[in-house]
Amino acid sequence: LISKKMEQNAPLQIDLFYPIGVVGTIVEVNSNGFVIVETAERVVIQNIENVDGHIQLGLLKREDIFDLSKKDENIRLDKIKKSLTQFISQFTWGHFVKSFISGWNSISEVACFLSMWLSVDSYEKYSLLEEDSVNLRSSLIEKMIYEYIEMETVHNEALNHQENENKKIYREMAIKKQMDYLQKELDELHPENKNELSQFEKSINESFMNDDAKRECSKILNRMKNEGDNSPEYGMLYDYLDFMTHLSWEKETFKEIDMKKASSILERDHYGLDKVKKRIIEGIAVGNLKKSFHGTILLFVGPPGTGKTSIGKSIADAMGRKYVRVSLGGIRDEADIRGHRRTYIGAMPGRIMNAIYKSGVSNPVMVLDEVDKLSTSYNGDPAAALLEVLDPEQNFSFTDHYMNVPYDLSDVVFVCTANSIDTIPEALLNRMEVIEFHGYTPITKFHIAKEHLIPNAYHEFGFHKKDLKITDGALKRLISDYTMESGVRALKRVIDSLFRKLAVELVSGTKKSLEVTAKTVDNYLDMKPIHHDKALVVKKPGIVTGLAWTKVGGEILFVESLFTKGKGRIIITGMLGDVMKESVQIAISLVKSMFPTKAHMFLENDLHIHVPEGAIHKDGPSAGIALTVSLVSLVTGIKIPSTVGMTGEVSLRGNVMPIGGLKEKLMAAERAGIKKVFIPKDNEYDLKDISKEILDKLDIVSVSTVKEVLKHLKLL
Repeated sequence: LISKKMEQNAPLQIDLFYPIGVVGTIVEVNSNGFVIVETAERVVIQNIENVDGHIQLGLLKREDIFDLSKKDENIRLDKIKKSLTQFISQFTWGHFVKSFISGWNSISEVACFLSMWLSVDSYEKYSLLEEDSVNLRSSLIEKMIYEYIEMETVHNEALNHQENENKKIYREMAIKKQMDYLQKELDELHPENKNELSQFEKSINESFMNDDAKRECSKILNRMKNEGDNSPEYGMLYDYLDFMTHLSWEKETFKEIDMKKASSILERDHYGLDKVKKRIIEGIAVGNLKKSFHGTILLFVGPPGTGKTSIGKSIADAMGRKYVRVSLGGIRDEADIRGHRRTYIGAMPGRIMNAIYKSGVSNPVMVLDEVDKLSTSYNGDPAAALLEVLDPEQNFSFTDHYMNVPYDLSDVVFVCTANSIDTIPEALLNRMEVIEFHGYTPITKFHIAKEHLIPNAYHEFGFHKKDLKITDGALKRLISDYTMESGVRALKRVIDSLFRKLAVELVSGTKKSLEVTAKTVDNYLDMKPIHHDKALVVKKPGIVTGLAWTKVGGEILFVESLFTKGKGRIIITGMLGDVMKESVQIAISLVKSMFPTKAHMFLENDLHIHVPEGAIHKDGPSAGIALTVSLVSLVTGIKIPSTVGMTGEVSLRGNVMPIGGLKEKLMAAERAGIKKVFIPKDNEYDLKDISKEILDKLDIVSVSTVKEVLKHLKLL
């Protein structure tokens, strides 16, 4: 049966097939793969059914109309056989065909053979099978024979008069035409074997590209057809079409997200981070209401190792989307974001579109890592190129230079990460919602290590639970004495080091099982415990405990002041920056104004202020309150309790102004044994982000002025 052209996956119907065919029986399949089919009679398809995956046909024999007498039929049959025999005698292969011709007994047999031999057109072949009249069918056969003989005669005459080169060109054209036809037939029968250009054409037509993209791809495809695969640009054009046709252009249908399942996935993968998880669940809830997640662009800011990147994978799992990650650290070329123009050799799409290509969908969760580490050069500003990507009002038509057509990024959920917002351009920062990742408390680190890091280490290093036991005391010792960062990367490295040492002992066979306790941790680690400052035991006037923020967490800071005989010089040591030196000047002026009767002490003595450790650079305004209280303690001779810490910036009016990094500072105070902490009143709002375990151990006093601090400490 010769199938009419029909849409893919269309239901089987009687009018989708040529109704007339022949019944055939397979009589032989030889070792070379050839099949011999013996045909019998013409039939008509009356109905067609699909029964359990099997096609069943209702057939009826097609009767011939014998409108020629047997005598007339034999006369015309002899004429046809004679014409063909006379024509083929001039060819070397003619004697092979004569035996077939001589065996023909009817016009029907002639029609079956000549429809295959004399014509390459499916409709012309079918016309012989369709015709019932023996008279008309014989006329069609005579016409086909006449046209064929005339064509071959003209062809032979042309070959005899042309030069050898012209003969070659003519035959190549004939062969190419025949090959094109055969290729077309083969493509229809076996779409999987289509050549590259045909496959590209099909992919373009079947894709969900926008109109601009289809026009551009069609133009490139026409260039490839006209120039051929010998063109120097063929490879570049091929790569372009391959990228464009494999890129996902289809808009994904909205699927409502199960809130409980999403919440459980976030809780499963990360301990803590309540503020971040709450924001993700809020975004999912809003998306379920408005049936889309357009405009979701988040910026996670915090110290290294606090889970900013890894939670992006959990967000993708919670939303049921694909996950891709793009590292932007160190990028200094705008083309890394927008792609190269195709006029350049080796042009490539930008990292954004390449990530979309790899994800295979148009709506992945894309993590843009280290956006604070972009830099500019003569090749452009990558941060400026990101403005269009991360703007919900523009990214629905983002144009990559390599593609040169717009692409809709509005369905992509962007999650950016950074360690600090200081180096992010303001225009880019305004397009993102900033969510801060604070450092982990020791208790949070303990749970992360016990629920995630230790089980992963068992699997990574091949341990079984019966082989090794690590006590809670040992784990707390690792956290308190061997790490001082805000995140858990250093803690993971220490745990890995511990497991490697334990693996040696276990494999060497000295012990069948091992147990690590707080007392035996030191035996397995070839590193010294980290020293953390503790509250001083010895009390002396002029010494005050301040609180400082560092990139790896908080630390306490001792401010020491001392009078020596002199002429009013001010000596400042401890590698203090300009801001802290200015805080010293403010503190001196403030103390002189508050204690005018003690002002002469600053004229008759040299004042030495020192902030250990001297080798570490320190700067920032939050030590102002500690410097002021230190000088008040020095001039009054009243000792400050060593369990009191303080942080806050001061002004010449005596006001205590807000500071940053309060969570890390309070964590450091609790670890150092501080019991009471003075903070600016304007920082009370930040206390909601402090864990209950820290707040329960500290007596936090919020103050607005320096006098309030001095009254609490009984210095006034």
